Amino acid sequence: MPTTMLGMLGVLLCALAVRADVMPQADFDLQKVGGTWYLVGFATNADWFASRKADMKMGMAKLTPQSNGDLEMDYSSLKPDGSCWTMNHLAKKTDVPGKFTFRSQRWGNDNDMRVVDVKYDEYSLVHTIKTKAGSSYILNKLYSGTQDPSQAVLDKFTQFSLEQGILRENIAILPKSEPCS
Repeated sequence: MPTTMLGMLGVLLCALAVRADVMPQADFDLQKVGGTWYLVGFATNADWFASRKADMKMGMAKLTPQSNGDLEMDYSSLKPDGSCWTMNHLAKKTDVPGKFTFRSQRWGNDNDMRVVDVKYDEYSLVHTIKTKAGSSYILNKLYSGTQDPSQAVLDKFTQFSLEQGILRENIAILPKSEPCS
């Protein structure tokens, strides 16, 4: 009985750690995050990831701050067949700088996105909680100003993702790819 209780307590503590509120960077500046970024890291606890991970490649994101505090996000990446995959979202500001919400029409999910760590001339680490039909999963993305971020930045992304309960095998540093448009 004591072993069972300790096991249950361990599961509860792990669940609480994964659900802990991740806050955006305290001094977040929307205007400075604008520009074109490479999507170099992708980490998630979503079930679909394992079957698609091998086909994923580095993509591009154009982040455009809006005058009202929202953030337009345009994504593009090269698909395995050589065609271009694109997507656009308008992330709505919240009362917390660096925290946004948006609904993906393509995937039918609600997104709670936080810019948790950013060095505006180097990288941006984004944590998103995606919810669909009452089920949620985490998606962390690492954006870089170059296709070759430093090992320290890659390690920071990996460590953050592990701390959020994402398994090491579900953390990907994406291979370089030609841009598409």
